[in-house]
Amino acid sequence: MSDTDRPEVAEAPKPSFELGTGPGRVLVWFYGVFTVAAASRTIVEMVRGFDRAPLAYTLSAVAALVYGFITYSLVRGGEKARRAALACCAAELIGVLVVGAWTLAEPAAFPDSTVWSDFGMGYLFIPVILPVTGMIWLRRARTVAA
Repeated sequence: MSDTDRPEVAEAPKPSFELGTGPGRVLVWFYGVFTVAAASRTIVEMVRGFDRAPLAYTLSAVAALVYGFITYSLVRGGEKARRAALACCAAELIGVLVVGAWTLAEPAAFPDSTVWSDFGMGYLFIPVILPVTGMIWLRRARTVAA
């Protein structure tokens, strides 16, 4: 009887690829820091005067939620979490590009900045680099796990 004929060998599950290991650990760290930063900023801004710039503060809250979900997905791991994180990274990149262009085209709409204002210039452009890096890692994770 060969190894492939034995049921315990044929049915052994593939080892799962952990999204939060290796370079993924750096992504988890960055997304975790940005979750805390965006959420803290949003809370402070909303308490100090939501009516001053409601659009900007709401967009910062959305950014915090997106960052938090991606962090959770990277830590959780698995194929469903990988796909969900990949979709959120794509949505995050679209958000950064749209809000970044909007803040440059119509600065009057944003009396106060958001995390994604000017393509994340206030955060050293990390908000525009992070989703690209995340999508590369998550696509790589799929090919490694397959």
